Amino acid sequence: MLGFFFVLLPLFIITFVVESMTYQYTIIGGGIVGLATAYQMLQMKPDLKLLVLEKEDHLAAHQTGHNSGVIHSGLYYKPGSLKAKNCILGYQLLLDFCDANQIPYELCGKLVVATDESELPELEKLYQRGLENGLDKITKISREEAKEIEPHLNILAGLKVPYTGIIDYTAVCEKLAELVRSKGAVILTGHKVENIDITDNSVFIQCAQATFETEKYINCAGLYSDKVAQLSHQNIDTRIIPFRGEYYMLKPEKRYLVKHLIYPVPDPNFPFLGVHFTRMIDGGVEAGPNAVFAFKREGYTMSDIDLEEMFESIAWPGFRKVMAKYWKTGLGEFHRSFSKQAFTKALQKLIPEVQEDDLIPAEAGVRAQACDKFGGLIDDFKIIESNRAIHILNAPSPAATSSLSIGLTIAKMALH
Repeated sequence: MLGFFFVLLPLFIITFVVESMTYQYTIIGGGIVGLATAYQMLQMKPDLKLLVLEKEDHLAAHQTGHNSGVIHSGLYYKPGSLKAKNCILGYQLLLDFCDANQIPYELCGKLVVATDESELPELEKLYQRGLENGLDKITKISREEAKEIEPHLNILAGLKVPYTGIIDYTAVCEKLAELVRSKGAVILTGHKVENIDITDNSVFIQCAQATFETEKYINCAGLYSDKVAQLSHQNIDTRIIPFRGEYYMLKPEKRYLVKHLIYPVPDPNFPFLGVHFTRMIDGGVEAGPNAVFAFKREGYTMSDIDLEEMFESIAWPGFRKVMAKYWKTGLGEFHRSFSKQAFTKALQKLIPEVQEDDLIPAEAGVRAQACDKFGGLIDDFKIIESNRAIHILNAPSPAATSSLSIGLTIAKMALH
């Protein structure tokens, strides 16, 4: 019995030291933005006493782990916006990080496709926006030029974007976590934040296992970022509305239909890119997503329902205005959710040869879309600073591509 005690004693001491230490900074959320922030902070200040808390039993469990793995170029984003600045810088930082750490990626390129005359003005705007964002290698391509590289494509005109690539963002997170731990920082999984108490001198972050004292904290909680913010700051004017993106995979024998990433011209009034084809780093081809209101923040299937979370979303004045404005679009998204035939029809606008039988159901993702109280689906990243806290309240796509740049921005806010 005494020997058993001495075996457990070191584990008890390690656990006690980890859980009783006072940290300078605590990051809430172990997705790619939280880990990239931890990495950049330690790059700037290697001796920083840093803690990362993740509620799931593994890192990158939600938006990052369900990401389609696209390295975005910065084509779509308003010049000067946080999305544009962070995506363009983050793109290069990501490639440099992958090169330095032997993480595979492929810059396979993307085609943005107009299939109708009515889409040509928006395609031209997209081209001009890309040039304004410094993407001088994008080119306009004709139907004939497009058919040479994508023979099965339905196209009137398009843009070729050579910058776009594919990657496994979970692999990026694993390397970030390894490097963060190597600097002496602590990453704890299975630690859900239940309460935050801010005093004059410290912040006390309460989990079921322990309460951690920290000088400041950074909220990178993704789908629950507004909830975490509300634990210590009541006047948050933003709510996270979850939108599920459902995907299919092309059967292996039909992957030859897609050689690049193929996207439609996006609707400028809606912050989603429409159903598209994405080559994956593992060789697969993903088709989707739609964008349906999820009845649970982590609702990856139609049967995932949390009544409290669902009614919280519906009760938010801004989201009710969104529903009133986009109800037709929303119904179309739900139709594609319930009808494989309708989903296939949307994909056939790009690749007419795709048939229902060619599509295999794939894993869905949930996008944390911030909505203000006036009915605006916030398009740009939203980062706010308050007493002893920095909150990342909106970081949808291209947050994964931009993560090292977002992390650098937050690190500079926190440490300077």
